Amino acid sequence: MELRLYDTRTRAVRPVEPIRPGAIGVYVCGPTVQAAPHVGHLRSAVALDVLHRWLIASGNAVTFVRNVTDVDDKIIHDAAHNGEPWWALSARITRAFDDAYDAVQVLRPTIDPRVTGHLPQILALTEAIIERGHAYVSGGDVYLSVRTVEGYGALSNQSLDALQTSEKAVPHGQSGQKRDPLDFALWKSAKPGEPSWPSPWGLGRPGWHIECSAMAVEYLGEEFDIHAGGLDLVFPHHENEIAQSACAGHAFARHWLHHGLVTAAGGEKMSKSLGNSITVADALVTTRPQVLRYGLGAAHYRSSMQWSPEVAEEAEAAYSRIETFVRNASEAVGDTPVEESLSKASWDEFAAALDDDLGVPQALATIHSGVRAGNALLAARELPTLAATLSVVRRMLTVLALDPMSQWPSAGGGELTAVVDALVMLAIEARGQARDRKDYGQADALRDRLGEAGIVLEDTPDGVRWRLS
Repeated sequence: MELRLYDTRTRAVRPVEPIRPGAIGVYVCGPTVQAAPHVGHLRSAVALDVLHRWLIASGNAVTFVRNVTDVDDKIIHDAAHNGEPWWALSARITRAFDDAYDAVQVLRPTIDPRVTGHLPQILALTEAIIERGHAYVSGGDVYLSVRTVEGYGALSNQSLDALQTSEKAVPHGQSGQKRDPLDFALWKSAKPGEPSWPSPWGLGRPGWHIECSAMAVEYLGEEFDIHAGGLDLVFPHHENEIAQSACAGHAFARHWLHHGLVTAAGGEKMSKSLGNSITVADALVTTRPQVLRYGLGAAHYRSSMQWSPEVAEEAEAAYSRIETFVRNASEAVGDTPVEESLSKASWDEFAAALDDDLGVPQALATIHSGVRAGNALLAARELPTLAATLSVVRRMLTVLALDPMSQWPSAGGGELTAVVDALVMLAIEARGQARDRKDYGQADALRDRLGEAGIVLEDTPDGVRWRLS
């Protein structure tokens, strides 16, 4: 199959047809580095990391661009509230986002451009839009004239008349007057105490939307393959990106991909402004990073999802089943030759699921089916078929960055893995000695104590194994 993704603009799942066969350019709207990352940000990163990894696994050369908005109204406001320079807040929160991405093994982008590093490109794009008659200067601000844009509102499926009466229609600008309430700022004139840069229209800073059009074109060209981001960005951000890029004569993105949001209890979008967010740092206190990745990535990318202790527990249980199989099967097969044609796990089913609009739930179902088949092979000691099944399961897990051996070598407890294993084995030996002397009460008591600690014992033909419950 060829990769097919839902395209927000056409409202259909359709093939991704690269401009250059074998090479894919992807632009992702990254974070506004205002406050510490929460699990909603990480859900976005994981969902799009699956896209990134699958494009690579499918043999493509991928240029993956994820921007950082490092100057913005919210950043300026929060920095002032904290009593720190805006740039210090931006740098600190950018590092926090990088740490959060690294914690769940999100691939680093090819380039992660900052707004403040691309003022020349932003100014040049703004000037081009003015020269083509689609923007005007007012009081030091520059506004794009929305009614000069053919097809404005198509991405978000909104008419100009409906937008005219919505809360998005704001009559006044930053400093100057708008000609139309729907017009939006490409450049904002400087206010006292705010960061600013020189421009042909006076000191100021970029509007929010212009930055992404400028940086996408800088690194991917005037037409590129995929533009991605959250559903909350469809309007106004992505609608305005399309408008200003068209006004500059750029074809821009061929495919628009949007992922669902993480919601809090009650269905509200998780966000700092609503006070309902769970930071990544807090989530990692109670949830292992590989489990956090599994849980945030398990739902289809276009669906909304809640993150809660119950969801974390379900993810822990599901991922532990995978870990236990991979560990036990790896020990059993040893150096058994691998002939993948013998596998009871289906790579073709897995690939078909991801090619069909990144169907991760179906892909995970294929993995768990392989795990169940593998456990049956393990019990039956059918080692050649087990080795093949294990190989295919791990190959699938690697695509999703979930392989517990090659990608999460500390899955069993990091530096304490060997210590924990040794202590559990002492308890297992004591239980075995109790059974040998027919002290079954003591043997059962040891098993129950381990169970209370979350450790399950499994009697196998090769001896007793343990796993986390």
